[in-house]
Amino acid sequence: MQFTDFGFDARILKAIHHLGFEDATEVQNRAIPEAMAGRDLLVSSKTGSGKTLAYLIPALHRVYRVKALSNRDARVLILLPTRELAKQVFAQLRLFIAGSKLRATIILGGENFNEQQKNLQKNPQFIVATPGRLVDHLKQRNLFLDGLELLILDEADRMLDLGFADELKFVDDAASHRLRQTLFFSATLDKAEINELAQRLLKEPYRVAIGASTDLHTDIQQQVYLCDHLDHKEAVFLRLIEQKSIKQVIVFTATKADTVRLAQLLNDQGYSAAALNGDLSQSARNKVMNDFMKGLFHVLVSTDLAARGIDIGSVSHVINFDIPKQAEEFIHRTGRTGRAGFQGNAYSLVGPKDWYNFVAIENLLERKFEFDVLEGLEPSFKGLKPKKVAPTKVKNKNTTPDVVLEKVKKNPKKRKKQFHNNNQDGFEAFKMPKRKATGIPLDDSE
Repeated sequence: MQFTDFGFDARILKAIHHLGFEDATEVQNRAIPEAMAGRDLLVSSKTGSGKTLAYLIPALHRVYRVKALSNRDARVLILLPTRELAKQVFAQLRLFIAGSKLRATIILGGENFNEQQKNLQKNPQFIVATPGRLVDHLKQRNLFLDGLELLILDEADRMLDLGFADELKFVDDAASHRLRQTLFFSATLDKAEINELAQRLLKEPYRVAIGASTDLHTDIQQQVYLCDHLDHKEAVFLRLIEQKSIKQVIVFTATKADTVRLAQLLNDQGYSAAALNGDLSQSARNKVMNDFMKGLFHVLVSTDLAARGIDIGSVSHVINFDIPKQAEEFIHRTGRTGRAGFQGNAYSLVGPKDWYNFVAIENLLERKFEFDVLEGLEPSFKGLKPKKVAPTKVKNKNTTPDVVLEKVKKNPKKRKKQFHNNNQDGFEAFKMPKRKATGIPLDDSE
């Protein structure tokens, strides 16, 4: 389906044409019509599926076509887990509203609070924010959400992972009127905490599920290389970087120190590289990201800071120098390439210290990877044996359920006493209450 078929406002169609968008993705085809109809949405889709436009365009259409509930309050609030992702979305929004009278502002932690307060006083129709700083402004009464029409949560699962549950509930309470529409996007809906939050925020939502969050991205070619030790891993890494097909590459490491070390190693080899990690100031992180997006250097070496929120079509490759400890992060890391229909490549280097994390990824994806080999760098490492699970120790063997049942069979008269004296699964033994004979049959529900 093409974007011209949705019946968008002419100003949106003009922006879409100018930005070069033509065909809608699957998540856009399914989410946009329902969002334009005013329904709450519960959407799960894999990274790189085009969900940003799936909520930005309906939000714009609503602001253009529907009369505002309030002339002072923001009409659309978009919450995101990280500064980097918020800046990506804000940049996309500004492209769509360029030349219009619509106003938008971005509210992020770590940046000038007073300047943000001044921007909020200009009554923007759109606010893009991270939850923590937004709640700070709400508590200072720098903005109100009584007239909020559209609340959008992007990567809600990540916001919960980062500990923003209370902030999200605070925002919900601040905009708890019946006319509010809510669009809820999450990479996964399998967690109980996600479902609990969705039930609180949404009213009879229309659900859109584009594949499972663990489905393999068909536009990304995965290759895995076994490595004997750190020196061997670095040799494999440098050989892979030599490929002429690489445009821009993001390299993920486990530690902050390794981002600096590998970036220096690459620069010494004549490549243009920079490190991104949590030790950098916010302004320094912004400069690194902006320079990378402009193509001023070709290799970004990062911790998981860059695993989400980077949407750059020129990122042709991702390299996992270290395998992530959390299997889900593998999906988000590799999803930085193969965006918007482009083909991408993901290389993963697996040494002895990475092995069990790698096995966890295979179990999550329900897939066994084949191992690739570079000529002259063949590994001797072939993997490790599965971890042995220690048997559960039982302090008193006579209290295990099997033993109890055996004794009951031998001595039926002790049935009641034995089952009442042996607690199982952490629950206290249940004791039947004594009842007076009334001549009336007892109801099992009493």
